[in-house]
Amino acid sequence: MNSLTDVTLQVVVGRLLNQQGIKLAVAESCTGGLISYWITDVPGSSVYFEGAVVAYSCDVKEMVLHVWRSTLDRHGAVSEQVAREMAQGVRSALKVDLGLAVTGIAGPGGGTPDKPVGLVYVALAAPDGVWVERCLWDGDRRENRIRSAEAALDLLRRYLVGEL
Repeated sequence: MNSLTDVTLQVVVGRLLNQQGIKLAVAESCTGGLISYWITDVPGSSVYFEGAVVAYSCDVKEMVLHVWRSTLDRHGAVSEQVAREMAQGVRSALKVDLGLAVTGIAGPGGGTPDKPVGLVYVALAAPDGVWVERCLWDGDRRENRIRSAEAALDLLRRYLVGEL
């Protein structure tokens, strides 16, 4: 933040959620709670933020978010399909208007030729559809987590302003 006029993405999203009377829940994997931390760092976020699930393991994705085991087995935890089911699952489990999800490989290890370090999927489940975006970052673990959280919040912002 360089000046008093700078506004963070989480403040912008919070204002939009509040103005529209929309409730949000988040399912996080590779960001490990960073999105939830940013959202709840905004005073008044309890008006629009219901909660989050940090589903780091496949078992938690399956048991809590109701991601299908067959989806995990067929596509892997870092996939468009799993991101979609995570967003739908957190939306359903926490009974909210919007479910936001992120899954990926933050690094430094865990990558493969097909799924390199920095590969992330962000997803948003809403009453009118589900949007999933693929991202590929080239930073270190910290940078990849930050970029992933920003990408998820920006997907949410674009939905809220009617750009999706």
